[in-house]
Amino acid sequence: MHTDAVSPDLRFLLLPLPGFAMLPFGSFLDKLRFAGDEEDYSRQRYCAWTILGQQAGHVESSSGAAVRVEVTPADIRYRDYDYLVLFGGRSASATEALAPTYRKLLRDAAAQGVKLVSIDNACFLLAACGLLSGHKVAVHWRHEVEFRASYPRIPVVSEQLYCIDGARISCAGGLAAIDLAVELLARACGRTRALKGLADMLVDEPRSSLHQLKSRETPGPGGRQVDRAIALMREWMASDRTIDQLAGQVDISRRQFDRLFRASHGVTAREYWAEMRLRHVEWRLLNSSHSLALIADEIGVADTSYLAKLVRKRFGMTPAALRRRGVQARET
Repeated sequence: MHTDAVSPDLRFLLLPLPGFAMLPFGSFLDKLRFAGDEEDYSRQRYCAWTILGQQAGHVESSSGAAVRVEVTPADIRYRDYDYLVLFGGRSASATEALAPTYRKLLRDAAAQGVKLVSIDNACFLLAACGLLSGHKVAVHWRHEVEFRASYPRIPVVSEQLYCIDGARISCAGGLAAIDLAVELLARACGRTRALKGLADMLVDEPRSSLHQLKSRETPGPGGRQVDRAIALMREWMASDRTIDQLAGQVDISRRQFDRLFRASHGVTAREYWAEMRLRHVEWRLLNSSHSLALIADEIGVADTSYLAKLVRKRFGMTPAALRRRGVQARET
Protein backbone atom coordinates (compact mmCIF):
# COMPACT_ATOMS: atom_id res chain seq x y z
CA MET A 1 0.00 0.00 0.00
CA HIS A 2 1.26 3.50 -0.81
CA THR A 3 3.12 5.21 2.06
CA ASP A 4 5.47 7.70 0.34
CA ALA A 5 4.92 11.42 1.00
CA VAL A 6 5.38 12.30 -2.70
CA SER A 7 2.11 12.62 -4.60
CA PRO A 8 2.09 10.00 -7.41
CA ASP A 9 1.10 10.82 -10.98
CA LEU A 10 -1.10 7.73 -11.10
CA ARG A 11 -2.87 5.62 -8.50
CA PHE A 12 -4.00 2.08 -9.30
CA LEU A 13 -6.38 -0.20 -7.48
CA LEU A 14 -5.53 -3.77 -8.45
CA LEU A 15 -8.40 -6.25 -8.09
CA PRO A 16 -7.36 -9.88 -8.64
CA LEU A 17 -10.52 -11.94 -9.03
CA PRO A 18 -10.77 -15.49 -7.64
CA GLY A 19 -8.82 -17.83 -9.89
CA PHE A 20 -6.97 -14.94 -11.56
CA ALA A 21 -4.05 -15.64 -13.89
CA MET A 22 -0.72 -14.83 -12.23
CA LEU A 23 1.17 -13.96 -15.43
CA PRO A 24 -0.68 -10.74 -16.38
CA PHE A 25 -1.04 -9.74 -12.71
CA GLY A 26 2.67 -10.07 -12.00
CA SER A 27 3.61 -8.47 -15.32
CA PHE A 28 1.40 -5.42 -14.80
CA LEU A 29 2.43 -4.97 -11.16
CA ASP A 30 6.15 -5.31 -11.80
CA LYS A 31 5.96 -2.72 -14.59
CA LEU A 32 4.39 -0.31 -12.10
CA ARG A 33 7.09 -1.16 -9.58
CA PHE A 34 9.93 -0.34 -11.95
CA ALA A 35 8.31 2.97 -12.88
CA GLY A 36 7.54 3.80 -9.26
CA ASP A 37 10.83 5.43 -8.32
CA GLU A 38 14.22 6.52 -9.64
CA GLU A 39 16.04 3.35 -8.62
CA ASP A 40 14.81 -0.17 -7.94
CA TYR A 41 13.57 0.13 -4.37
CA SER A 42 9.89 -0.55 -5.08
CA ARG A 43 8.92 2.83 -3.62
CA GLN A 44 5.59 4.18 -4.81
CA ARG A 45 6.68 7.71 -5.64
CA TYR A 46 5.58 8.33 -9.25
CA CYS A 47 2.82 5.72 -9.37
CA ALA A 48 1.10 3.93 -6.53
CA TRP A 49 -0.78 0.66 -6.31
CA THR A 50 -3.04 -1.01 -3.76
CA ILE A 51 -4.40 -4.55 -3.78
CA LEU A 52 -8.18 -4.44 -3.41
CA GLY A 53 -10.35 -7.38 -2.43
CA GLN A 54 -14.02 -7.89 -1.76
CA GLN A 55 -13.05 -9.03 1.72
CA ALA A 56 -9.91 -9.18 3.86
CA GLY A 57 -7.54 -12.10 3.53
CA HIS A 58 -6.02 -13.62 0.41
CA VAL A 59 -7.14 -14.24 -3.16
CA GLU A 60 -5.98 -17.48 -4.74
CA SER A 61 -4.78 -17.50 -8.34
CA SER A 62 -5.37 -20.22 -10.93
CA SER A 63 -1.96 -21.66 -10.05
CA GLY A 64 -2.78 -21.88 -6.34
CA ALA A 65 -0.47 -19.02 -5.37
CA ALA A 66 -2.28 -16.41 -3.25
CA VAL A 67 -2.07 -12.62 -3.07
CA ARG A 68 -2.80 -10.71 0.14
CA VAL A 69 -5.64 -8.19 0.06
CA GLU A 70 -4.58 -4.78 1.39
CA VAL A 71 -7.90 -2.94 1.41
CA THR A 72 -11.61 -3.67 1.04
CA PRO A 73 -14.31 -1.36 -0.37
CA ALA A 74 -15.13 -0.17 3.17
CA ASP A 75 -11.56 1.12 3.59
CA ILE A 76 -11.24 3.44 0.58
CA ARG A 77 -12.64 6.28 -1.49
CA TYR A 78 -12.61 5.31 -5.14
CA ARG A 79 -12.21 8.93 -6.23
CA ASP A 80 -8.67 8.85 -4.82
CA TYR A 81 -7.65 6.45 -7.61
CA ASP A 82 -7.26 6.80 -11.37
CA TYR A 83 -7.69 3.17 -12.45
CA LEU A 84 -9.32 0.05 -11.09
CA VAL A 85 -7.64 -2.92 -12.80
CA LEU A 86 -9.45 -6.26 -12.73
CA PHE A 87 -7.54 -9.48 -13.38
CA GLY A 88 -9.61 -12.41 -14.63
CA GLY A 89 -8.80 -16.09 -14.79
CA ARG A 90 -8.88 -19.03 -17.18
CA SER A 91 -12.63 -19.62 -16.87
CA ALA A 92 -14.77 -16.93 -18.46
CA SER A 93 -17.99 -18.36 -17.08
CA ALA A 94 -16.62 -18.49 -13.52
CA THR A 95 -15.51 -14.87 -13.81
CA GLU A 96 -18.87 -13.86 -15.29
CA ALA A 97 -20.67 -15.57 -12.40
CA LEU A 98 -19.04 -13.16 -9.96
CA ALA A 99 -21.31 -10.33 -11.14
CA PRO A 100 -23.72 -10.38 -8.14
CA THR A 101 -20.75 -10.16 -5.75
CA TYR A 102 -18.80 -7.42 -7.53
CA ARG A 103 -21.53 -5.35 -9.21
CA LYS A 104 -21.85 -2.71 -6.46
CA LEU A 105 -18.08 -2.33 -6.07
CA LEU A 106 -17.58 -1.81 -9.79
CA ARG A 107 -20.52 0.53 -10.26
CA ASP A 108 -19.47 2.64 -7.26
CA ALA A 109 -15.95 2.98 -8.67
CA ALA A 110 -17.25 3.94 -12.13
CA ALA A 111 -19.68 6.46 -10.62
CA GLN A 112 -16.77 8.16 -8.85
CA GLY A 113 -14.84 8.60 -12.10
CA VAL A 114 -12.42 5.71 -11.83
CA LYS A 115 -11.45 4.18 -15.17
CA LEU A 116 -12.17 0.45 -15.26
CA VAL A 117 -9.52 -1.81 -16.78
CA SER A 118 -10.30 -5.45 -17.55
CA ILE A 119 -7.44 -7.87 -18.13
CA ASP A 120 -7.90 -11.36 -19.51
CA ASN A 121 -11.44 -12.66 -18.87
CA ALA A 122 -12.36 -9.81 -16.51
CA CYS A 123 -14.17 -8.26 -19.50
CA PHE A 124 -16.89 -10.89 -18.99
CA LEU A 125 -17.49 -9.54 -15.48
CA LEU A 126 -17.73 -5.93 -16.66
CA ALA A 127 -20.13 -6.98 -19.40
CA ALA A 128 -22.26 -9.00 -16.97
CA CYS A 129 -22.44 -5.94 -14.69
CA GLY A 130 -23.63 -3.75 -17.58
CA LEU A 131 -20.49 -1.64 -17.54
CA LEU A 132 -19.36 -2.06 -21.16
CA SER A 133 -22.40 -0.53 -22.85
CA GLY A 134 -21.25 1.86 -25.57
CA HIS A 135 -17.64 0.67 -25.38
CA LYS A 136 -15.41 -1.57 -27.50
CA VAL A 137 -13.47 -4.40 -25.89
CA ALA A 138 -10.33 -6.42 -26.59
CA VAL A 139 -10.78 -10.12 -25.84
CA HIS A 140 -8.28 -12.98 -25.75
CA TRP A 141 -8.53 -14.79 -29.08
CA ARG A 142 -9.46 -18.07 -27.39
CA HIS A 143 -12.58 -16.48 -25.86
CA GLU A 144 -13.65 -14.15 -28.65
CA VAL A 145 -16.36 -16.46 -30.02
CA GLU A 146 -17.71 -17.01 -26.51
CA PHE A 147 -17.81 -13.28 -25.76
CA ARG A 148 -19.49 -12.40 -29.05
CA ALA A 149 -22.17 -15.02 -28.45
CA SER A 150 -22.81 -13.89 -24.87
CA TYR A 151 -22.72 -10.14 -25.57
CA PRO A 152 -23.54 -9.57 -29.25
CA ARG A 153 -24.17 -5.83 -28.75
CA ILE A 154 -20.68 -5.11 -27.40
CA PRO A 155 -18.20 -4.52 -30.25
CA VAL A 156 -15.09 -6.71 -30.09
CA VAL A 157 -11.84 -5.42 -31.57
CA SER A 158 -10.28 -8.50 -33.10
CA GLU A 159 -6.61 -9.35 -32.73
CA GLN A 160 -5.70 -6.36 -30.57
CA LEU A 161 -3.54 -6.69 -27.47
CA TYR A 162 -5.47 -3.98 -25.67
CA CYS A 163 -8.11 -1.33 -26.31
CA ILE A 164 -8.33 2.08 -24.63
CA ASP A 165 -11.87 3.37 -25.09
CA GLY A 166 -12.45 6.31 -22.78
CA ALA A 167 -13.23 5.20 -19.23
CA ARG A 168 -13.16 1.52 -20.23
CA ILE A 169 -9.91 -0.20 -21.03
CA SER A 170 -9.43 -3.85 -21.87
CA CYS A 171 -6.44 -6.13 -22.39
CA ALA A 172 -6.34 -9.64 -23.82
CA GLY A 173 -4.07 -10.80 -20.98
CA GLY A 174 -0.71 -12.54 -20.75
CA LEU A 175 2.36 -10.41 -21.36
CA ALA A 176 0.18 -7.82 -23.13
CA ALA A 177 -0.40 -6.51 -19.59
CA ILE A 178 3.12 -5.06 -19.77
CA ASP A 179 2.31 -3.26 -23.02
CA LEU A 180 -0.86 -1.79 -21.55
CA ALA A 181 0.94 -0.69 -18.37
CA VAL A 182 3.59 1.09 -20.46
CA GLU A 183 0.92 2.94 -22.43
CA LEU A 184 -1.00 4.06 -19.33
CA LEU A 185 2.20 5.18 -17.61
CA ALA A 186 3.42 7.03 -20.71
CA ARG A 187 0.24 9.08 -20.88
CA ALA A 188 0.64 10.33 -17.31
CA CYS A 189 4.33 10.05 -16.47
CA GLY A 190 6.05 10.41 -19.86
CA ARG A 191 7.63 7.87 -22.16
CA THR A 192 10.98 7.74 -20.39
CA ARG A 193 9.51 6.75 -17.05
CA ALA A 194 7.07 4.35 -18.71
CA LEU A 195 9.92 2.48 -20.38
CA LYS A 196 12.00 2.26 -17.20
CA GLY A 197 12.72 -1.30 -16.16
CA LEU A 198 11.94 -3.05 -19.44
CA ALA A 199 15.56 -4.17 -19.78
CA ASP A 200 15.41 -5.59 -16.24
CA MET A 201 12.30 -7.50 -17.26
CA LEU A 202 14.19 -8.75 -20.34
CA VAL A 203 11.66 -7.06 -22.62
CA ASP A 204 13.05 -5.48 -25.80
CA GLU A 205 10.35 -2.91 -26.39
CA PRO A 206 6.64 -2.36 -25.73
CA ARG A 207 4.24 -3.49 -28.43
CA SER A 208 1.44 -1.38 -29.83
CA SER A 209 -2.16 -2.42 -29.31
CA LEU A 210 -2.28 -3.54 -32.97
CA HIS A 211 0.78 -5.80 -32.72
CA GLN A 212 0.24 -9.11 -34.51
CA LEU A 213 1.52 -12.17 -32.68
CA LYS A 214 4.21 -13.93 -34.68
CA SER A 215 3.30 -17.19 -32.97
CA ARG A 216 -0.09 -16.99 -34.71
CA GLU A 217 1.32 -15.83 -38.03
CA THR A 218 4.01 -18.46 -38.63
CA PRO A 219 3.00 -20.11 -41.89
CA GLY A 220 1.57 -23.56 -41.40
CA PRO A 221 2.09 -26.59 -43.62
CA GLY A 222 -0.56 -25.42 -46.08
CA GLY A 223 0.91 -21.99 -46.73
CA ARG A 224 -0.66 -18.57 -46.27
CA GLN A 225 -3.87 -19.32 -48.16
CA VAL A 226 -4.71 -22.18 -45.82
CA ASP A 227 -3.62 -20.10 -42.81
CA ARG A 228 -5.90 -17.27 -43.90
CA ALA A 229 -8.75 -19.71 -44.42
CA ILE A 230 -8.26 -21.16 -40.92
CA ALA A 231 -8.31 -17.66 -39.42
CA LEU A 232 -11.59 -16.98 -41.23
CA MET A 233 -13.01 -20.30 -40.05
CA ARG A 234 -12.32 -19.22 -36.48
CA GLU A 235 -13.83 -15.77 -37.06
CA TRP A 236 -16.91 -17.16 -38.84
CA MET A 237 -17.46 -20.11 -36.53
CA ALA A 238 -21.02 -19.07 -35.66
CA SER A 239 -21.97 -17.94 -39.17
CA ASP A 240 -23.73 -19.80 -41.95
CA ARG A 241 -20.93 -19.11 -44.43
CA THR A 242 -20.15 -21.96 -46.78
CA ILE A 243 -16.90 -23.59 -47.82
CA ASP A 244 -17.38 -22.09 -51.29
CA GLN A 245 -17.55 -18.62 -49.74
CA LEU A 246 -14.40 -19.34 -47.75
CA ALA A 247 -12.58 -20.43 -50.87
CA GLY A 248 -13.71 -17.31 -52.69
CA GLN A 249 -12.54 -15.13 -49.79
CA VAL A 250 -8.97 -16.43 -50.13
CA ASP A 251 -9.22 -16.27 -53.94
CA ILE A 252 -8.87 -19.96 -54.71
CA SER A 253 -11.06 -22.56 -56.44
CA ARG A 254 -13.00 -25.02 -54.31
CA ARG A 255 -11.12 -27.97 -55.83
CA GLN A 256 -7.73 -26.40 -55.09
CA PHE A 257 -8.99 -25.43 -51.63
CA ASP A 258 -9.68 -29.05 -50.69
CA ARG A 259 -6.46 -30.20 -52.36
CA LEU A 260 -4.43 -27.83 -50.15
CA PHE A 261 -6.22 -28.94 -46.99
CA ARG A 262 -5.78 -32.61 -47.81
CA ALA A 263 -2.09 -32.08 -48.49
CA SER A 264 -1.48 -30.08 -45.32
CA HIS A 265 -3.97 -31.53 -42.82
CA GLY A 266 -5.15 -34.82 -44.32
CA VAL A 267 -8.82 -33.77 -44.49
CA THR A 268 -11.04 -31.61 -46.65
CA ALA A 269 -11.69 -27.98 -45.75
CA ARG A 270 -15.23 -28.90 -44.66
CA GLU A 271 -13.95 -31.68 -42.38
CA TYR A 272 -11.33 -29.36 -40.88
CA TRP A 273 -13.94 -26.69 -40.10
CA ALA A 274 -16.29 -29.26 -38.55
CA GLU A 275 -13.49 -30.53 -36.33
CA MET A 276 -12.59 -26.97 -35.30
CA ARG A 277 -16.17 -26.38 -34.21
CA LEU A 278 -16.35 -29.61 -32.23
CA ARG A 279 -13.02 -28.87 -30.55
CA HIS A 280 -14.46 -25.51 -29.52
CA VAL A 281 -17.51 -27.27 -28.06
CA GLU A 282 -15.25 -29.71 -26.20
CA TRP A 283 -13.17 -26.88 -24.71
CA ARG A 284 -16.27 -24.97 -23.62
CA LEU A 285 -17.86 -28.03 -22.01
CA LEU A 286 -14.66 -28.77 -20.11
CA ASN A 287 -14.05 -25.18 -19.01
CA SER A 288 -17.43 -23.51 -18.53
CA SER A 289 -20.86 -24.03 -17.02
CA HIS A 290 -22.71 -22.43 -19.92
CA SER A 291 -25.66 -24.28 -21.40
CA LEU A 292 -25.33 -26.50 -24.44
CA ALA A 293 -27.77 -24.16 -26.21
CA LEU A 294 -25.44 -21.18 -25.76
CA ILE A 295 -22.43 -23.19 -26.88
CA ALA A 296 -24.40 -24.40 -29.90
CA ASP A 297 -25.06 -20.77 -30.84
CA GLU A 298 -21.32 -20.12 -30.75
CA ILE A 299 -20.77 -22.58 -33.59
CA GLY A 300 -23.95 -21.84 -35.52
CA VAL A 301 -25.92 -24.97 -34.61
CA ALA A 302 -29.63 -24.40 -33.88
CA ASP A 303 -30.53 -27.93 -32.71
CA THR A 304 -28.91 -28.96 -29.41
CA SER A 305 -29.98 -32.58 -29.81
CA TYR A 306 -28.14 -32.69 -33.13
CA LEU A 307 -25.07 -31.17 -31.49
CA ALA A 308 -25.28 -33.75 -28.70
CA LYS A 309 -25.21 -36.50 -31.33
CA LEU A 310 -22.15 -34.96 -32.96
CA VAL A 311 -20.38 -34.72 -29.60
CA ARG A 312 -21.21 -38.33 -28.75
CA LYS A 313 -19.97 -39.52 -32.12
CA ARG A 314 -16.74 -37.51 -31.96
CA PHE A 315 -15.77 -37.91 -28.29
CA GLY A 316 -17.53 -41.14 -27.33
CA MET A 317 -19.63 -39.57 -24.57
CA THR A 318 -22.53 -37.21 -24.07
CA PRO A 319 -22.00 -33.48 -23.51
CA ALA A 320 -23.01 -33.97 -19.85
CA ALA A 321 -20.42 -36.72 -19.38
CA LEU A 322 -17.76 -34.60 -21.05
CA ARG A 323 -18.58 -31.71 -18.71
CA ARG A 324 -18.40 -33.99 -15.65
CA ARG A 325 -14.95 -35.07 -16.76
CA GLY A 326 -13.87 -31.43 -16.80
CA VAL A 327 -15.28 -30.83 -13.30
CA GLN A 328 -13.52 -33.93 -11.97
CA ALA A 329 -10.23 -32.85 -13.55
CA ARG A 330 -10.43 -29.43 -11.84
CA GLU A 331 -11.21 -31.01 -8.46
CA THR A 332 -8.25 -33.40 -8.50
